[in-house]
Amino acid sequence: MCSKMSRCFQFAFIIPLFLNSIGMSEQPTSIPLWEKGAPGFESRAAELEKADIGPGKCNVTNIHNPSIVPYLPAANKANGTAVLIAPGGGHRMLCMGHEGYALGEWFANRGIAAFVLKYRLAREEGSVYTVEEHAMADIRRALRMIRSKAEEWRIQPDRVGVLGFSAGGELAALAAMKSDNGSKQDSDRIETYSSRPDFQALIYPGSSKRFTVEKGMPPLFIALGYKDRDDISVGMAEVYLNYKRAGVPAELHVYSNAGHGFGYRAGTTSGFGDWQVRFEEWLVDSSLLTRK
Repeated sequence: MCSKMSRCFQFAFIIPLFLNSIGMSEQPTSIPLWEKGAPGFESRAAELEKADIGPGKCNVTNIHNPSIVPYLPAANKANGTAVLIAPGGGHRMLCMGHEGYALGEWFANRGIAAFVLKYRLAREEGSVYTVEEHAMADIRRALRMIRSKAEEWRIQPDRVGVLGFSAGGELAALAAMKSDNGSKQDSDRIETYSSRPDFQALIYPGSSKRFTVEKGMPPLFIALGYKDRDDISVGMAEVYLNYKRAGVPAELHVYSNAGHGFGYRAGTTSGFGDWQVRFEEWLVDSSLLTRK
């Protein structure tokens, strides 16, 4: 139980109030990644998530039943491209507002199927999870699940990518670095699908020193702020060069007046407020999206 009850609410009741406050429509229902809960942690699947709401923020913690929140475009708008969104928050929380829900709705309005990932938090106080074993299992499972429902959700299975902010960008990069084609004999149908993202977008990602590049990796889009920490701004410039050296298509946007955490906020008038438009253009230029 949270000791600061004025700031800690049951997720199901407070999120609609947040969405209304920023002019968004009702949040879609979360879809658990595993029917009975994450393997080895099924007993915790029923624990309630917690949300800390304030001006411009919607921070979610206590995630024990990882899930995706789908933002599906209208049938006449769907273009077949899908993006899994991994919010940031330092692996201590998930910044679900400006790094999750708002962007998911923007994508859906543009014909792109979007799925906001709620993954387990490795650095939350008292956490028993790790980035490598649990958060990465969640992001890979989400990619498999999206492909498993490609026909139902009007998605092309070879146009399923991942986009991550900050800590979520770390997960996105690691997912692109190491994936598999699925276990074809697995009794769990979802596990038979590939976990490889067809493209990746890293938005001011953390832990760039861990990123390795090999020929044949998914194409990359990067957006970050000049005023961010050097390990991000300088580190990702080196990552971009490594992709170029490996012959993997990559595009880098460094916004001179941006720092860390700009995310996506509707109505932002600064140049970095339109990074998602540049990303959509990149998808078109990369033959990963066909505008209707």
